[in-house]
Amino acid sequence: MTTLSAEREIEHLMTLHPKGFDLSLDRVTRLLEHLGNPQDRLPPVIHIAGTNGKGSCAAFSRALLEAAGHLVHVHTSPHLVNWHERYRLAAEGGGKLVDDEVFAEAIARVAEANQGQKITVFEILTAVTFVLFSEHPAEAAIIEVGLGGRFDATNVVMDHEAYLGDRVELIAAEKAGIIKRRCPVVIGAQESETALQVLIDTAERLDCPTVIYGQDFLAFEENGRMVYQDEDGLMDLPSPRLPGRHQFANAAAAIAAVKAAGFEISHRAAERAMTHVAWPARMQKLTQGKLVDLAPKGSDIWLDGGHNPGAGIVIAEALAGQEEKNPRPLILISGMINTKDQTGYFSAFKGLARHVYTVPVSSSDAGVPNDELALRAEEAGLSAEPVSSVASALMLLRDSWDGPAPRILIGGSLYFAGAVLAENGTPPT
Repeated sequence: MTTLSAEREIEHLMTLHPKGFDLSLDRVTRLLEHLGNPQDRLPPVIHIAGTNGKGSCAAFSRALLEAAGHLVHVHTSPHLVNWHERYRLAAEGGGKLVDDEVFAEAIARVAEANQGQKITVFEILTAVTFVLFSEHPAEAAIIEVGLGGRFDATNVVMDHEAYLGDRVELIAAEKAGIIKRRCPVVIGAQESETALQVLIDTAERLDCPTVIYGQDFLAFEENGRMVYQDEDGLMDLPSPRLPGRHQFANAAAAIAAVKAAGFEISHRAAERAMTHVAWPARMQKLTQGKLVDLAPKGSDIWLDGGHNPGAGIVIAEALAGQEEKNPRPLILISGMINTKDQTGYFSAFKGLARHVYTVPVSSSDAGVPNDELALRAEEAGLSAEPVSSVASALMLLRDSWDGPAPRILIGGSLYFAGAVLAENGTPPT
């Protein structure tokens, strides 16, 4: 008997079902009923929605719970290199990416239960999440919303403006759709007062206990450390391992969420979580690999999949903070897709980046041509030139560089970041 392959199973699904999103819960609800409603047999769930920071909050939540000795399942999306990254199953000593045979069997079982009915691949793979998480023991499940909230397939337990609406209050209303009656709600730091009010109003209408950043909990930097404060008092913690001031707020939201879910987090567990948290392609430092070897010797190389103006701002702030401590010339190597505001992203780096190499995103049909992306960077006031690949950019830089070793940011798209990790030989584990 041939061993099932999860990748082959998913490729087969892609030929049978639409690849896009169809915002309704009817199909996934029907499918889950055929599967015996596995979503009703999950451990306590932390359900995370938002435009930026979802993945970081999921990573902090996982780190906190595992540091406290709990078994934790985690579902995130998208993946960077392999589909398996979306499904981390609880295990002693820390969760592990789903085994290929277990994953493939679950996909085949869910596809069979669908009985050829119209459905999206995303919905089938969401049902796989519930099947896997219900059949493997754990004390908590962290589930990141794939798209929006109200009609996201994960909601049977935001910059996606094409699906959610183009006004901040409409997007906030969609994301507020994950809020369930009388379930605790943690609202992280919000840039928009309008969005914050929509979230508060929704929680109040559904009679939910609500904990709000800046009102019920907060975090701030003091003497190079992070201080977290809520009604239980202060915790003086190491700065999060994930770089950038924005990660203080993400870490704080995760601490508040884990506590709201009924778990006790000791000071020692919180300390360990801050120093052990990991989230690939989100200000990830690359220290080894095939691409790293091509860069100028001594280069400080970072990878980040942030892809919208808001992400550009927080990444630029993180790099500016590093510049203050350890000055180096900053070079960008960027690839982006055409659904994002490329000029808005690059604008965050004006006055900070010395030069931009733009490259195609070969892993996505929506990749912006490298010459067009260079024009978008120039519109933002940056010096830019198109090149054929990340490897070409690094070799050009190495062969022409004269001066202190540069700081290099590779990013602009999660698709792009995933391709970089694969080419570098350092996929997520």
